[in-house]
Amino acid sequence: MNDKTIVTHNGNFHADDVFSIAALKCIFPSFNLIRTRDLEIISQADIVLDVGGEYDPETGRFDHHQRGGAGEREDGTPYSSFGLIWKKYGLAICEDNQDVANSVDSGLVSTIDAIDCGYVKGVSTGISLSQTISMFNPTWQEDSDFDACFDQAVDFASRVLARFIASASGGISAKAIVAKAIEDAQDPRVIVLEKYTPWKRTVHALSEAALFVVYPSHSGEWRIQTVPAELGSFEDRKSLPTSWAGLKGQPLQEVTGLDDAMFCHNGLFIAGAESFESTMKMAEMALIDA
Repeated sequence: MNDKTIVTHNGNFHADDVFSIAALKCIFPSFNLIRTRDLEIISQADIVLDVGGEYDPETGRFDHHQRGGAGEREDGTPYSSFGLIWKKYGLAICEDNQDVANSVDSGLVSTIDAIDCGYVKGVSTGISLSQTISMFNPTWQEDSDFDACFDQAVDFASRVLARFIASASGGISAKAIVAKAIEDAQDPRVIVLEKYTPWKRTVHALSEAALFVVYPSHSGEWRIQTVPAELGSFEDRKSLPTSWAGLKGQPLQEVTGLDDAMFCHNGLFIAGAESFESTMKMAEMALIDA
């Protein structure tokens, strides 16, 4: 597997060919990469991407520039070479976890496909990851080697891809943990997590009753946090008591009657105490506060 020759085009590069090579590095630890448009070299390569005018995954051909393209997703987003590579190798890259592979595809791959193919429906405005990759190309004022710049872009893309996979895996694992906490809650209005886990998306999807989430902080104390009214909203389903706003240490301890109460944010969306027991008492107070 290590003696494979992989070919992509030379000259200016984009996110799709850069991320394609980054993805293939996850499958093939080493290979001979050639950047060229020479048809004879292309014909002899094991894998060809973003050049060659052919899409045939069985023979290792992953171009999308030919007439008619190389297909599209159900939502109409055309495949670029990265999408075609991911379609074949994404599941293996994600260690056969289809949920993770799907998450990376929807969060990263499909967006790069859309931008590369000019299908910008639903793509956020502002600088994109695709533009960031393009900035690795030498400018007209620089006397730089395109291949060396391409290698730098691939190194960057490899790190980004690894973090997308890790994030997707973490999010899927978190969903199961939070779902179990919702199911096990003694009071459906207060969800208790044994360790901090990303919870907002799952709580919104599975619980209309949840008002507060209690979890340990990374430093060992405990936190109580409000559930937003909507994902991304600064409004809460129910705020913490107004009398706690902005208090820290002794003033908060006097108001709550808890000798280890630590703080309450002025925005009334998060507070904390040293012990789990005190944090749960804060939750009880918050539930009955008008």
